[in-house]
Amino acid sequence: MTTVTHRRYVPFSEAHYAGGLVDGAFVLRLFGEVATEISILTAHDEGLLAGYESVDFHAPVRAGDVIEAVGEIASVGRRSRRVLLTARVTARSAGDGSSRAEPLAEPVHVATATAVLVVPAEDVPTEVVPTGLVDVGSVR
Repeated sequence: MTTVTHRRYVPFSEAHYAGGLVDGAFVLRLFGEVATEISILTAHDEGLLAGYESVDFHAPVRAGDVIEAVGEIASVGRRSRRVLLTARVTARSAGDGSSRAEPLAEPVHVATATAVLVVPAEDVPTEVVPTGLVDVGSVR
């Protein structure tokens, strides 16, 4: 099973709301980066994000957080991949204007999504279906 993990610090320049809150689009950009790497690893092409079947935000992301985004292939079709994505905060700024931050004993689950990726037909390698995965059919 192909799994990709990206971690990054959330810079204060990403805070657009009171309390240093970051918009949900920040998390979606991370999900897009993870999905692109999954496509490269499994199809040898950056692919295209056809859409999200679902996106759920569970907790806020704040400037100064360290966020981890994980993607795992749920199923593979001839040209498509269904990817399960999760994001969690693993460290958090003290939020008092200082540079203090703490790793979290329990990460905060902030978002989940299911994305569908497609690869142009001419770029599909001859063997794309890893063992144990189910064909999800074609994506229009």
